[in-house]
Amino acid sequence: MTATQILLLISGYFGLLIIISYLTGKDDSNDVFFKAKKQSPWYLVAFGMIGASLSGVTFISVPGMIGGQQFAYMQGVFGFFVGYLFIIFILLPLYYKLNVTSIYQYLEQRFGIVSYKTGAFFFLLSRVTGASFRLYLVALSMQYIVFEKLGVPFWLTVVISILLIWLYTNRGGIKTIIWTDTLQTLAMLVSVGVGIYLINQKLDFTVISMLKSEAFSAKSQIFFFDDPNTTTYFWKYFIGGIFIAIAMTGLDQDMMQKNLTCKNKKDAQKNMFTMATLVIVVNFAFLSLGALLFIYADKFNLQIPVVNNITRTDLLFPEIAMNQGLGGALSITFLIGLIAAAYSSADSALTSLTTSFSVDFLNIEKRPEAEQKPLRKKVHIGVSLLLIMVVIIFNNLEGNVVSNLFKFATYTYGPLLGLFAFGILTKREIKDKNAWIVALLSITLSLIITSLPESIIGAYKFHWEILPLNGIITYLGLILISRKKH
Repeated sequence: MTATQILLLISGYFGLLIIISYLTGKDDSNDVFFKAKKQSPWYLVAFGMIGASLSGVTFISVPGMIGGQQFAYMQGVFGFFVGYLFIIFILLPLYYKLNVTSIYQYLEQRFGIVSYKTGAFFFLLSRVTGASFRLYLVALSMQYIVFEKLGVPFWLTVVISILLIWLYTNRGGIKTIIWTDTLQTLAMLVSVGVGIYLINQKLDFTVISMLKSEAFSAKSQIFFFDDPNTTTYFWKYFIGGIFIAIAMTGLDQDMMQKNLTCKNKKDAQKNMFTMATLVIVVNFAFLSLGALLFIYADKFNLQIPVVNNITRTDLLFPEIAMNQGLGGALSITFLIGLIAAAYSSADSALTSLTTSFSVDFLNIEKRPEAEQKPLRKKVHIGVSLLLIMVVIIFNNLEGNVVSNLFKFATYTYGPLLGLFAFGILTKREIKDKNAWIVALLSITLSLIITSLPESIIGAYKFHWEILPLNGIITYLGLILISRKKH
């Protein structure tokens, strides 16, 4: 595809998103922006949440994981399912009972204002870092595919991307997101399906013969029980996956805000169970695509792309889709899937960050009605500018520093996990003014423990178990500042 064709494709896709925004954003009240008036069909929310949970990281990076750990990621996906059950039966009933706009309002009702602000702050920190990293990865791919050839600087690619997101989320907010996420999830799944079909054709496979082939079997081991020191060890992935789902979905305003737009608790639970089941199937499809990419690279002696002297397995999918002559259908669906992957995560992040800052820090719901909508629009612009700055900063850091920053975002969910667990599992009161100290100490101790040298921890490699470790430390710290309820 030529650069002009790619730009026309991108323009057409965003034109469709803006049409959806126009149709869903005629009422741009705060009730629509924050809650979609609690009228979202549960099946649309479930389907759209698949795309939001996958994001650009999954679309680009999960297929690239095959080279280092085969299908080990599925162990974590099975853990996700168990974590989603906790959300369905514990967290959703709690949120609907309290009728909250921001889920962190629970912490105010349970502990007090400092705990509330602490939880909301760590969400903002986590989501800004995480959303910016996801946008950075996809913007990097777009730069690699098209914009570099046109002489467009990276910073301008980022500005245009976030400006487009602002345009279609500015009025309808979460109501628009429910519909655009549905479209974007469909685009991602079609892209993966077309990729699997066309690469299979090139390799003379059918789907059945692919699954039975020795080449696929050699790259598709799921369960790893042999070495507890490795990051692929089953119990690390599985238990970590449970807590990843609870913290990064159930305690995340971005993901839960969509659930809270359903008409009632029962619909929200049906949505979550449907999404939890489909996520297993979809992730297996992504990993199968990844196996095919590496089989293709091996068969045709294709070099893994290298950027800044770093081998980038996450660019193997773009390389094969765009530069290996597998047909326009793969190029088109890949590009649309890539754009969808980026923006299904970024648009909901922009909306949820606007919601959290407006509700949790500016108390927008307690202000005079005439002030509420103008204030929300200013916050929406401010958050957009913040994301632009953080993505550009990421691009100017060394690759391993960027990865560590994204890893830091997983640390910052630990205090949320500990606060909510303590609130739900105990009836004790805490010294609310000290909650932020416990949260900071928890992150600091987790960073120290996971950075211990090999002379102390041997060959052990920390992975997703960092999150429950952090949550446990927060929980123990809250016990120290607690007392029995009077």
